[in-house]
Amino acid sequence: MLELTESARKELEAYFADKEKSTIRIYLAPGGCSGPRLMLALDAATDQDQAEEQGGFTFCINKELLAQVQGVKIDLTYMGFAVEPAVPLPQSGGGCGGCCGGCGSK
Repeated sequence: MLELTESARKELEAYFADKEKSTIRIYLAPGGCSGPRLMLALDAATDQDQAEEQGGFTFCINKELLAQVQGVKIDLTYMGFAVEPAVPLPQSGGGCGGCCGGCGSK
């Protein structure tokens, strides 16, 4: 279900260095022009979740969402955590400039 890269694990270790570890939720967030995307948040697991331990951390994800994405890779980029589904999420936006006059509008 879950792949946690070494760089992402180290970043989580640094974050929790002076805090008690808590469950990390993988959830679907609205994504603006490019559609929904997966994100991370601290949250307790429920009966609707699948939980898995990876790298000393407990992650949870809604079972229906997991069935849709069929797995998740958590990595660290220069912009923070990248949470990538094994099966890409449908893109609902119109891309650059499609919904909010982004790139190229004057």
